Amino acid sequence: MSVIVLIPAAGLGRRMGTSVHKQYLQLGGKPVLSHSLNLFEPHPQVDHIYVIAPEDQLTYCQRDIIDPGHYTKVRGIIAGGAERQDSVRLGLLGCQAAEDDVVVIHDGVRPLFDGATLDAVLAAVDEYGCAVVGIPVKDTIKQVEHGFAVATPPRATLWAAQTPQAFRYGQILDAHLQAQQQGYRGTDDASLLEWQGRKVALVEGSYRNLKITTPEDLVVAEALLRSK
Repeated sequence: MSVIVLIPAAGLGRRMGTSVHKQYLQLGGKPVLSHSLNLFEPHPQVDHIYVIAPEDQLTYCQRDIIDPGHYTKVRGIIAGGAERQDSVRLGLLGCQAAEDDVVVIHDGVRPLFDGATLDAVLAAVDEYGCAVVGIPVKDTIKQVEHGFAVATPPRATLWAAQTPQAFRYGQILDAHLQAQQQGYRGTDDASLLEWQGRKVALVEGSYRNLKITTPEDLVVAEALLRSK
């Protein structure tokens, strides 16, 4: 059994308000994507890493991210699709995994994940078949329809899903292919297994593991990086 990490980094980053794709923005003196790769490269249980990049950025990603980082576990860069779900599906098809291999999917713009938590994620996959990192929400959440709050779910039952998310290769590939066939769009990879009726284990992560989506996120990430 191998552990294969897929890092989707094919987003355009429209909400960043910059011409530079968010995964290539500088954080602490190096690209955001480099930080994310550095989380998995040294982990002893990780065997292979694949980056999923925009089709027109493959050469740039290889030349400016992969080659300077001297990554020994990066096996290739796979061209992504129109949406994240498409990109992950293409990554799954291109990563040459076996049915029982473990596939870990981690956003390329989550550079502050604590790699030590990966041990707990892999243990949960071994026991339950799939696992998602998440954190209990701190805010009260409102369900809104047409601009008005219609319900307030109990906060104790709500977690914010993060990545990494880890699965047996055969299960997650089947979920992605079935979703493509039936036109189903999930909010994350785990939601595709939930749609199929499977249970997904939650592993508590960290509030530091933010996803860089807006300029404010980059400022917070810089502060967290310095504090570490």
